[in-house]
Amino acid sequence: MLVSMLSKAARGPFRRPLRCGLALAALVSTGAVAGDFDFDIAQVQEMSPPPGTVINATNVEQYKQLLDPDFADLIAKDWVSLPVGESLSFDPHANYIAATQQYGGQAQMGEGAGSLMNYTAGKPFPGEPSVDDPRVGDKMAWNMRYAFAGDSGAIPEMYWGYRDMRAQKLERVLTFTASSMRFKYRHVVEPMPALEKNKYDVFNAIILTAEDPADVGGTRLLIFYNADDNADEQGWMYVPTLRRVRRVATTARTDAFLGSDIMIEDFLGYSGRIKDMTWSYKGSSFVMLPMYRHDQIELAEQKASHSDYRFVDFTGHSGCFPKVQWQLRKVWVVEGVPVRADHPLSKRFFYVDAQTSFPVLGKVYDKAGVLWKMGMVGLAHPDYHLPENKGSGVAILDTASQIDLQNMHCTTLQMMTVINPPNVKQKDFEPSELNVTGR
Repeated sequence: MLVSMLSKAARGPFRRPLRCGLALAALVSTGAVAGDFDFDIAQVQEMSPPPGTVINATNVEQYKQLLDPDFADLIAKDWVSLPVGESLSFDPHANYIAATQQYGGQAQMGEGAGSLMNYTAGKPFPGEPSVDDPRVGDKMAWNMRYAFAGDSGAIPEMYWGYRDMRAQKLERVLTFTASSMRFKYRHVVEPMPALEKNKYDVFNAIILTAEDPADVGGTRLLIFYNADDNADEQGWMYVPTLRRVRRVATTARTDAFLGSDIMIEDFLGYSGRIKDMTWSYKGSSFVMLPMYRHDQIELAEQKASHSDYRFVDFTGHSGCFPKVQWQLRKVWVVEGVPVRADHPLSKRFFYVDAQTSFPVLGKVYDKAGVLWKMGMVGLAHPDYHLPENKGSGVAILDTASQIDLQNMHCTTLQMMTVINPPNVKQKDFEPSELNVTGR
């Protein structure tokens, strides 16, 4: 069990106090912990297997304390091996760090998980979380929601692979494009701190367009992350066969999206409202996560259509696991339990990277409390990715996998992500634009 793993880690050498700023108790005048985004490479290297090590079925017992226990079981069954890469610091943009130093400690929790007050910019709740804080779970959820991801993004090419794990074959591939835009709490791209016109009161918006094959081509999904978490959820889908835009109901967000193993609620780790989960913080640990340099992994032969970019490949059982390097990271472990009685899950677990606040590895449990799916995203360092991403301070999402362990099926994602591109326009995120032809 995860909790037993964490308690074991707390007793062993993997819970030694950090020497980096994350563990300091001293506060700057604004309330932000000094060095909140520091990454102590020397300490992690001392604890981690050396780069070049491959964690596999023959040696997994030696490294179990550094792995999620369910993932360790998959390694023990010889489903996947983990090559260890170099330790990397994923520093966010200097503007986000400065905003955290200026405004950190001002944000407060109101009544209910969805009520965040006095937030201006940066990380809402910096510093080492405390299990003694009764609102710490809510705060961790807001840190995930407002993690630094740039002010806009584009994925001009993305491929979803549907894989049958019993037959060990690739069933079909869907092609997508996607883009995102922050309407509020912008840190880098003008206008800052917010777009002038925001009639839907949106914090962030994402749009996903299916290109191929023909049976799904032209399907478009627009999801809004409300600035007011207590407001009704906003989302729309254009269905070509119906030739109309339909509002996405709250219950539809937990359906399989286009027959994949992914729910709309799974997007970016969790795209639902904060208020719709009861959040709890399970403590910190050190866990191996798929974070790497894109230029140092064995890539797929497949290249992007209009650049020299090569996509991440897949490996392991049925090709369900990103073929990337893993490194040891400090994580916050966060649990979300759905408030809705008719929700198909009993809980979600997130391993949240402490430096980036990104939920890199997650697990979901069915209504009976049995592990159902395991999801992971591959985060590439921006300085060793596309030239456009260098210096962006954004951990680049360039691969993902959602594995249905009960039904033996997985969905894998390959993507080319560009941070703050000039061609993402606010008008593209109007619901009325979803059925515009010629896209």
